[in-house]
Amino acid sequence: MSINVFNLPDLGEGLTEADILRWLVAEGDTVTMDQPIVEVETAKSAVEVPTPFEGVVHTLHGAEGDTLLVGQPLVSVSDGVEAPNGPADSAATGSEHAASYREEELAGTTPSAEESVDEAEESSGNVLIGYGTSAASSSRRRRRKRGAGAEASGATPTGAAAHTHDALTASPRLAPTVISPLVRKLAREHGLDIAAVPGSGPGGLIMRKDVLAAINQVDDQRMRADAAGPAPTGLAAAAPTAPGPETTGAPVGTGVSAASTASAVQGGATQECAAQGGAGQGGAGQGSDGTAASSSSGEVDSRTGLALASREPVKGVRKHIADAMTRSRTEIPEATVWVDVDATELLNLRSELKAKEPQSTPSLLALIARFTLAGLRKYPQLNTRLDTAEDGSRTIARFDGVNLGIAVESERGLMVPNLRNADRLSAVELTAAMREVIDVARSGQASPAQLSGSTFTLNNYGVFGTDGATPIINHPEAAILGIGRIIDKPWVVDGELAVCKVTTITIAFDHRVCDGGAAGGFIRFVADCIENPMRALTQI
Repeated sequence: MSINVFNLPDLGEGLTEADILRWLVAEGDTVTMDQPIVEVETAKSAVEVPTPFEGVVHTLHGAEGDTLLVGQPLVSVSDGVEAPNGPADSAATGSEHAASYREEELAGTTPSAEESVDEAEESSGNVLIGYGTSAASSSRRRRRKRGAGAEASGATPTGAAAHTHDALTASPRLAPTVISPLVRKLAREHGLDIAAVPGSGPGGLIMRKDVLAAINQVDDQRMRADAAGPAPTGLAAAAPTAPGPETTGAPVGTGVSAASTASAVQGGATQECAAQGGAGQGGAGQGSDGTAASSSSGEVDSRTGLALASREPVKGVRKHIADAMTRSRTEIPEATVWVDVDATELLNLRSELKAKEPQSTPSLLALIARFTLAGLRKYPQLNTRLDTAEDGSRTIARFDGVNLGIAVESERGLMVPNLRNADRLSAVELTAAMREVIDVARSGQASPAQLSGSTFTLNNYGVFGTDGATPIINHPEAAILGIGRIIDKPWVVDGELAVCKVTTITIAFDHRVCDGGAAGGFIRFVADCIENPMRALTQI
């Protein structure tokens, strides 16, 4: 019987640790390959981790609530097969099983327990999910303990060892070379044939980035196919969207529905606005990350002399938010520019569109997002990233396209899902896309890929009843645009005092990549579009 140890894999985007939320199996349970065994919370999302082994759960390496580093043992699985002819055959069988797994299913695992100490020292044992093992480790000759003398002396392998040997040496191999169960799961979720994905890793290994590239290619083809037909542009589109009540449209932290807008205009917060939520000011969400506070009854704070009601560990999403905000404020010399905007015409335009085509009316935030994307095309300095090389030299990376991040307040804390290639979408398409990513983010099921990769972030904190804020840039982006509530305010129109629907928009930008002229020009462009939406939509 051999025991295979599955280490906590890198769940994507270089995350280094995860908290165990709940075990889906117990010691002694029988598991199959790719079966979810544990739910863990990373700094970005809660995900179920499947096992690359099948057999009987031997050991769970950690209790619920524990934090494990990537590469630490997560679970040990026994193959349940007793050695038929003593220790030598057992060692050979276990070693061959490990060889088969390394060839076909290795993903964040350590070698079989029967492998030699020498090889364990040579291999890092920290294989990244979707990235496979290094070329050196994959080509390294496998060595066994001296006890496995039968095969070492040239004896012909028998039984399970012979079957494994034949399977590995069969030529040609038609099965796709993919070693990560999470990579296969990602492909399945997007309806992608894993066998059709070209691998960029050693020996044609299919890695996570290959699947993501294939998914993006399919999305591009779909959008091109849509564009070949009667493609809608601006607000002239009547593209079908998922039917549903207006309250499920683009939320205020992610969009503003007609009902929520009416509420915001009156300066009140309705249940609808509260349900739709938004992002915390400056990107620091106020939601809980789901970690239960531990009671410390009787403990007195030495500094204040007050009794402590509880202590809450900073971990999971809350830890990620704290680290990200600290890094942003530490590394980025940001500056802030804001302007008050008369949004009366924008609200009137949307009301007219809703009266004519209620099922395909874009949300307010989708309209503002269109203006924002047009502004980034005019001022590309804000859609950049500052990269620092190992030698200390710096370059400014400018992107051909925009991945628009939407700040969302959820029960687990601040989430920033992003819309890939958002600049290619109309306002109607943006409304549907926002609704989709927001629902996924709030459910806690967003993948690391969905929560990373944005190049510019839009943050609507008006849902909290606030007029303005100084948002913190979503590192490593170069800028973030914030939107306050829309309320009645006195406003001078044609030299006379009037009551208008006014909001405040704010941009925080990285002063290393651009100066105030670009930031001021951008926010003025967006403000002009809000004040004259019909003219803007005919030009962008």
